[in-house]
Amino acid sequence: MILIEDNRAPNPRRVRIFLAEKGIEIERRHIDIMAEEHKTPDMVKRNPFMRIPVLELDDGTCIAEAMAICRYFEALNPEPSLFGKTPLEIGLIDMWQRRIELQLMHPIGFAFRHSHPRMAHLEVPQIKEWSEVNVGRVETMLEFLDGELASRQFIAGDGFSVADIDALCAVDFMRVARITLKDEHTHLKRWHDQVSARPSAAA
Repeated sequence: MILIEDNRAPNPRRVRIFLAEKGIEIERRHIDIMAEEHKTPDMVKRNPFMRIPVLELDDGTCIAEAMAICRYFEALNPEPSLFGKTPLEIGLIDMWQRRIELQLMHPIGFAFRHSHPRMAHLEVPQIKEWSEVNVGRVETMLEFLDGELASRQFIAGDGFSVADIDALCAVDFMRVARITLKDEHTHLKRWHDQVSARPSAAA
């Protein structure tokens, strides 16, 4: 079993943090997105959409998409639970994970890919206006999350979950898109300091 990743990208980091929280160690292989190594024939066979991470099992089966890989390992190693145990926990964590992915992670990615000169060869065409639109969406979501975190410790409730992993990777990825937390984001900053202090955050 091997995890194929670029260790600078946010999506593989989601999986690494998840595995660290579970105490799972597996072989990892680094590929360079900037050198377009994710577009080689071997990688296209593993994932026709040419995205990473990809988990290749011992029998050659490949699982792509960060959350799909995390769910695979959650099924193999249910403790500690990061997707929830009760129907309510599972529903709330899924809801917040999707909100973070769609309303924060994706807009940050669009803002970065459509503005940074180094991404020009990967994002054709780069549309500056689309980057600006998504910066606004990120700022709106940050305000929303700050308000939500005024009443609870973690993104989806009182326990750490995959929603926090996604949010941590998203907030840390804002740096490359030149987006920062504001001083008035006191609850979001408290949360970020807390989850960043977890050993898994260094994965």
